[in-house]
Order: sequence, then structure tokens, then C-alpha cells
Amino acid sequence: MIIALDGPAASGKGTLGKRLAAHFGLRYLDTGLLYRAVAKALLDAGDPLDDGARAVAAARRLDPARFDERGLKDHAVGEAASIVSAIPEVRNALLAFQRAFAAAPPGAVLDGRDIGTVIAPDAGVKIFVVAEPRVRARRRAAELKAAGQPADDAAILADILRRDDRDRTRAVAPLKAADDAIELDTSKLDIEAAVAAAIGIVERAARRR
Repeated sequence: MIIALDGPAASGKGTLGKRLAAHFGLRYLDTGLLYRAVAKALLDAGDPLDDGARAVAAARRLDPARFDERGLKDHAVGEAASIVSAIPEVRNALLAFQRAFAAAPPGAVLDGRDIGTVIAPDAGVKIFVVAEPRVRARRRAAELKAAGQPADDAAILADILRRDDRDRTRAVAPLKAADDAIELDTSKLDIEAAVAAAIGIVERAARRR
């Protein structure tokens, strides 16, 4: 079984992805970390974020087993990843890895922006996770504060809105719900309620199959 989770930043899909994978005994991949890792490599090297050739080279050197997830979750890296992920050549370089991960048994949960539309269009379950921008900003601020990083709610909200616009308007693999995706709005749900709702969506899809 392949479960595709798509949605904008801080909608809750990452936490849902981990919990769904554990519940159903599947592997989990946060595809956003791939783009964050490419962005961090460019930042660390002092290379321009829009340098396609260097970004592709960084993408081909990635080793997800060695990712420092905490470092990759840094706010500046996330902002840079939104820019890097709009480079078509980078997306192509990471496409095969993501598809191979999804196809390997016993199945997987992948979260990102284009899982249901591009990476795994034949996924058995597609969930499009959404939440109101202000709710997402509060969540991201809380996440940063918990990690000991500074967090300005207004700045984070502005950043989320900019990222939403970039993700939805980019020419390649824009953020959008697949035609057969089920929307899950987590704005008013705590994590346990959101997980329960997502499990229900998966189980209903499994019964239909």
C-alpha cells in the first residue's frame, strides 16, 4: 500500500505521515527533507540557491540515511528549500529515488507537495492535508520555540504565505490536490484527532479496494 500525503507547510502532514506509517507497518519518507538537504548543501557551500547545476549535483550526492533532521528543520533551510524545489532539474534528479522508495514492499507513506500528482499518482490512498495559515504559523512557531530557536509569529505567517504562493504557482509540479485525493482539514483538530481521521480515510479506502 502506498499512502500519499500532500499539503502546504505546517499543515500537519509530517506528523500524520509518521503516525500512519507506524500504525500500518509501512516505511515513511518526508520528501521535503530531500529538498531541504539540497538547499542546506548549497547554503553550506555558499552557492546561489538558483544555481541549477550545483543544486542537481547536490541532489545526486544525497544520502538520506545520514540526514540530520533537526538541522534540516531550521527555518532558513526551509525557506531555501522552497526556492530550490522550484528548479525542474532538481525535481527530476530526486524523482527516481522517491518512486523507488514508494514501490518497495511492504509499501510506504510519503509526504510532500506532489506525491499524489507526480511521485505516486497510482497511490492507493491520497490525502490532501490543509489548515488555516494562522494555525499553521502558530504550529511552526511552537515547533521552533521547542527547538530553542527564535520565532516571530508575524514573520512566520508572512513566510508561510510566500511559500504557499511559490508552491502553488511554480511551473513544475505545483502544490495541488490530486483529483482523487481526500481533503483533511486539521485547523481545529489536535494531533490525536487528526491521526484518527487519517486512519479512518485509509481504512475506508482499503475496504473499497
